Amino acid sequence: MKLYTYPDAPSPRRVQLFLAEKGLDIPRQTIDLRAGEHLRPEFAAINPALTVPALVLDDGTCLVEPIAICDYLEQVHPEPALFGRSPLERAMVLERNHWIETNGLLAVMEGFRNRSKAMSDRALTGPRRVSQIPELAERGVQRYGWFLEDLDRRLADSDYVAGDRFSLADITAWVTLEFAAWGIRTNLPETLTSLQRWHRQLASRPAFARRD
Repeated sequence: MKLYTYPDAPSPRRVQLFLAEKGLDIPRQTIDLRAGEHLRPEFAAINPALTVPALVLDDGTCLVEPIAICDYLEQVHPEPALFGRSPLERAMVLERNHWIETNGLLAVMEGFRNRSKAMSDRALTGPRRVSQIPELAERGVQRYGWFLEDLDRRLADSDYVAGDRFSLADITAWVTLEFAAWGIRTNLPETLTSLQRWHRQLASRPAFARRD
């Protein structure tokens, strides 16, 4: 098993935190996105979508979506449970995780990729060149603001994003906030007290306190 990654990017960061919470150490190779290594034929042969992370299993199967990678690792290493401990808990984790991806992570990505000079002609991931649309950048920032307000309301009723247990959904939410801080220069407002409480709670976890 081998993980191709770039630790500072949002999607690899999600898997990195998942591995840290599981206490797993998987052989990995860094693909330098800034240097364009993901665009080279060598990596395209591994993942034609040209994205990281990519987890290559011992039988040659390659998983490239963070949710699929994490789900596979959860099945192989079920403890600690990060997808819930019952069918209902699992459903809630997956539902909240999808909600965060759609309304938070994709909103930040929309804002970042449509206005960053480094993303010129790369407004979408993948092998095709896609032009930036400035209006989508503005919409992404606005959508992210709405996402923060909605997440704050959800956290007013529970300790964690998907209920009373820490889960994959919390990892996705944390990485979304990290991405927004540098990607669209938007920090967590002090007025969102429930979200601030949750953020402090996660910051105290060893996996979140370090960068490796």
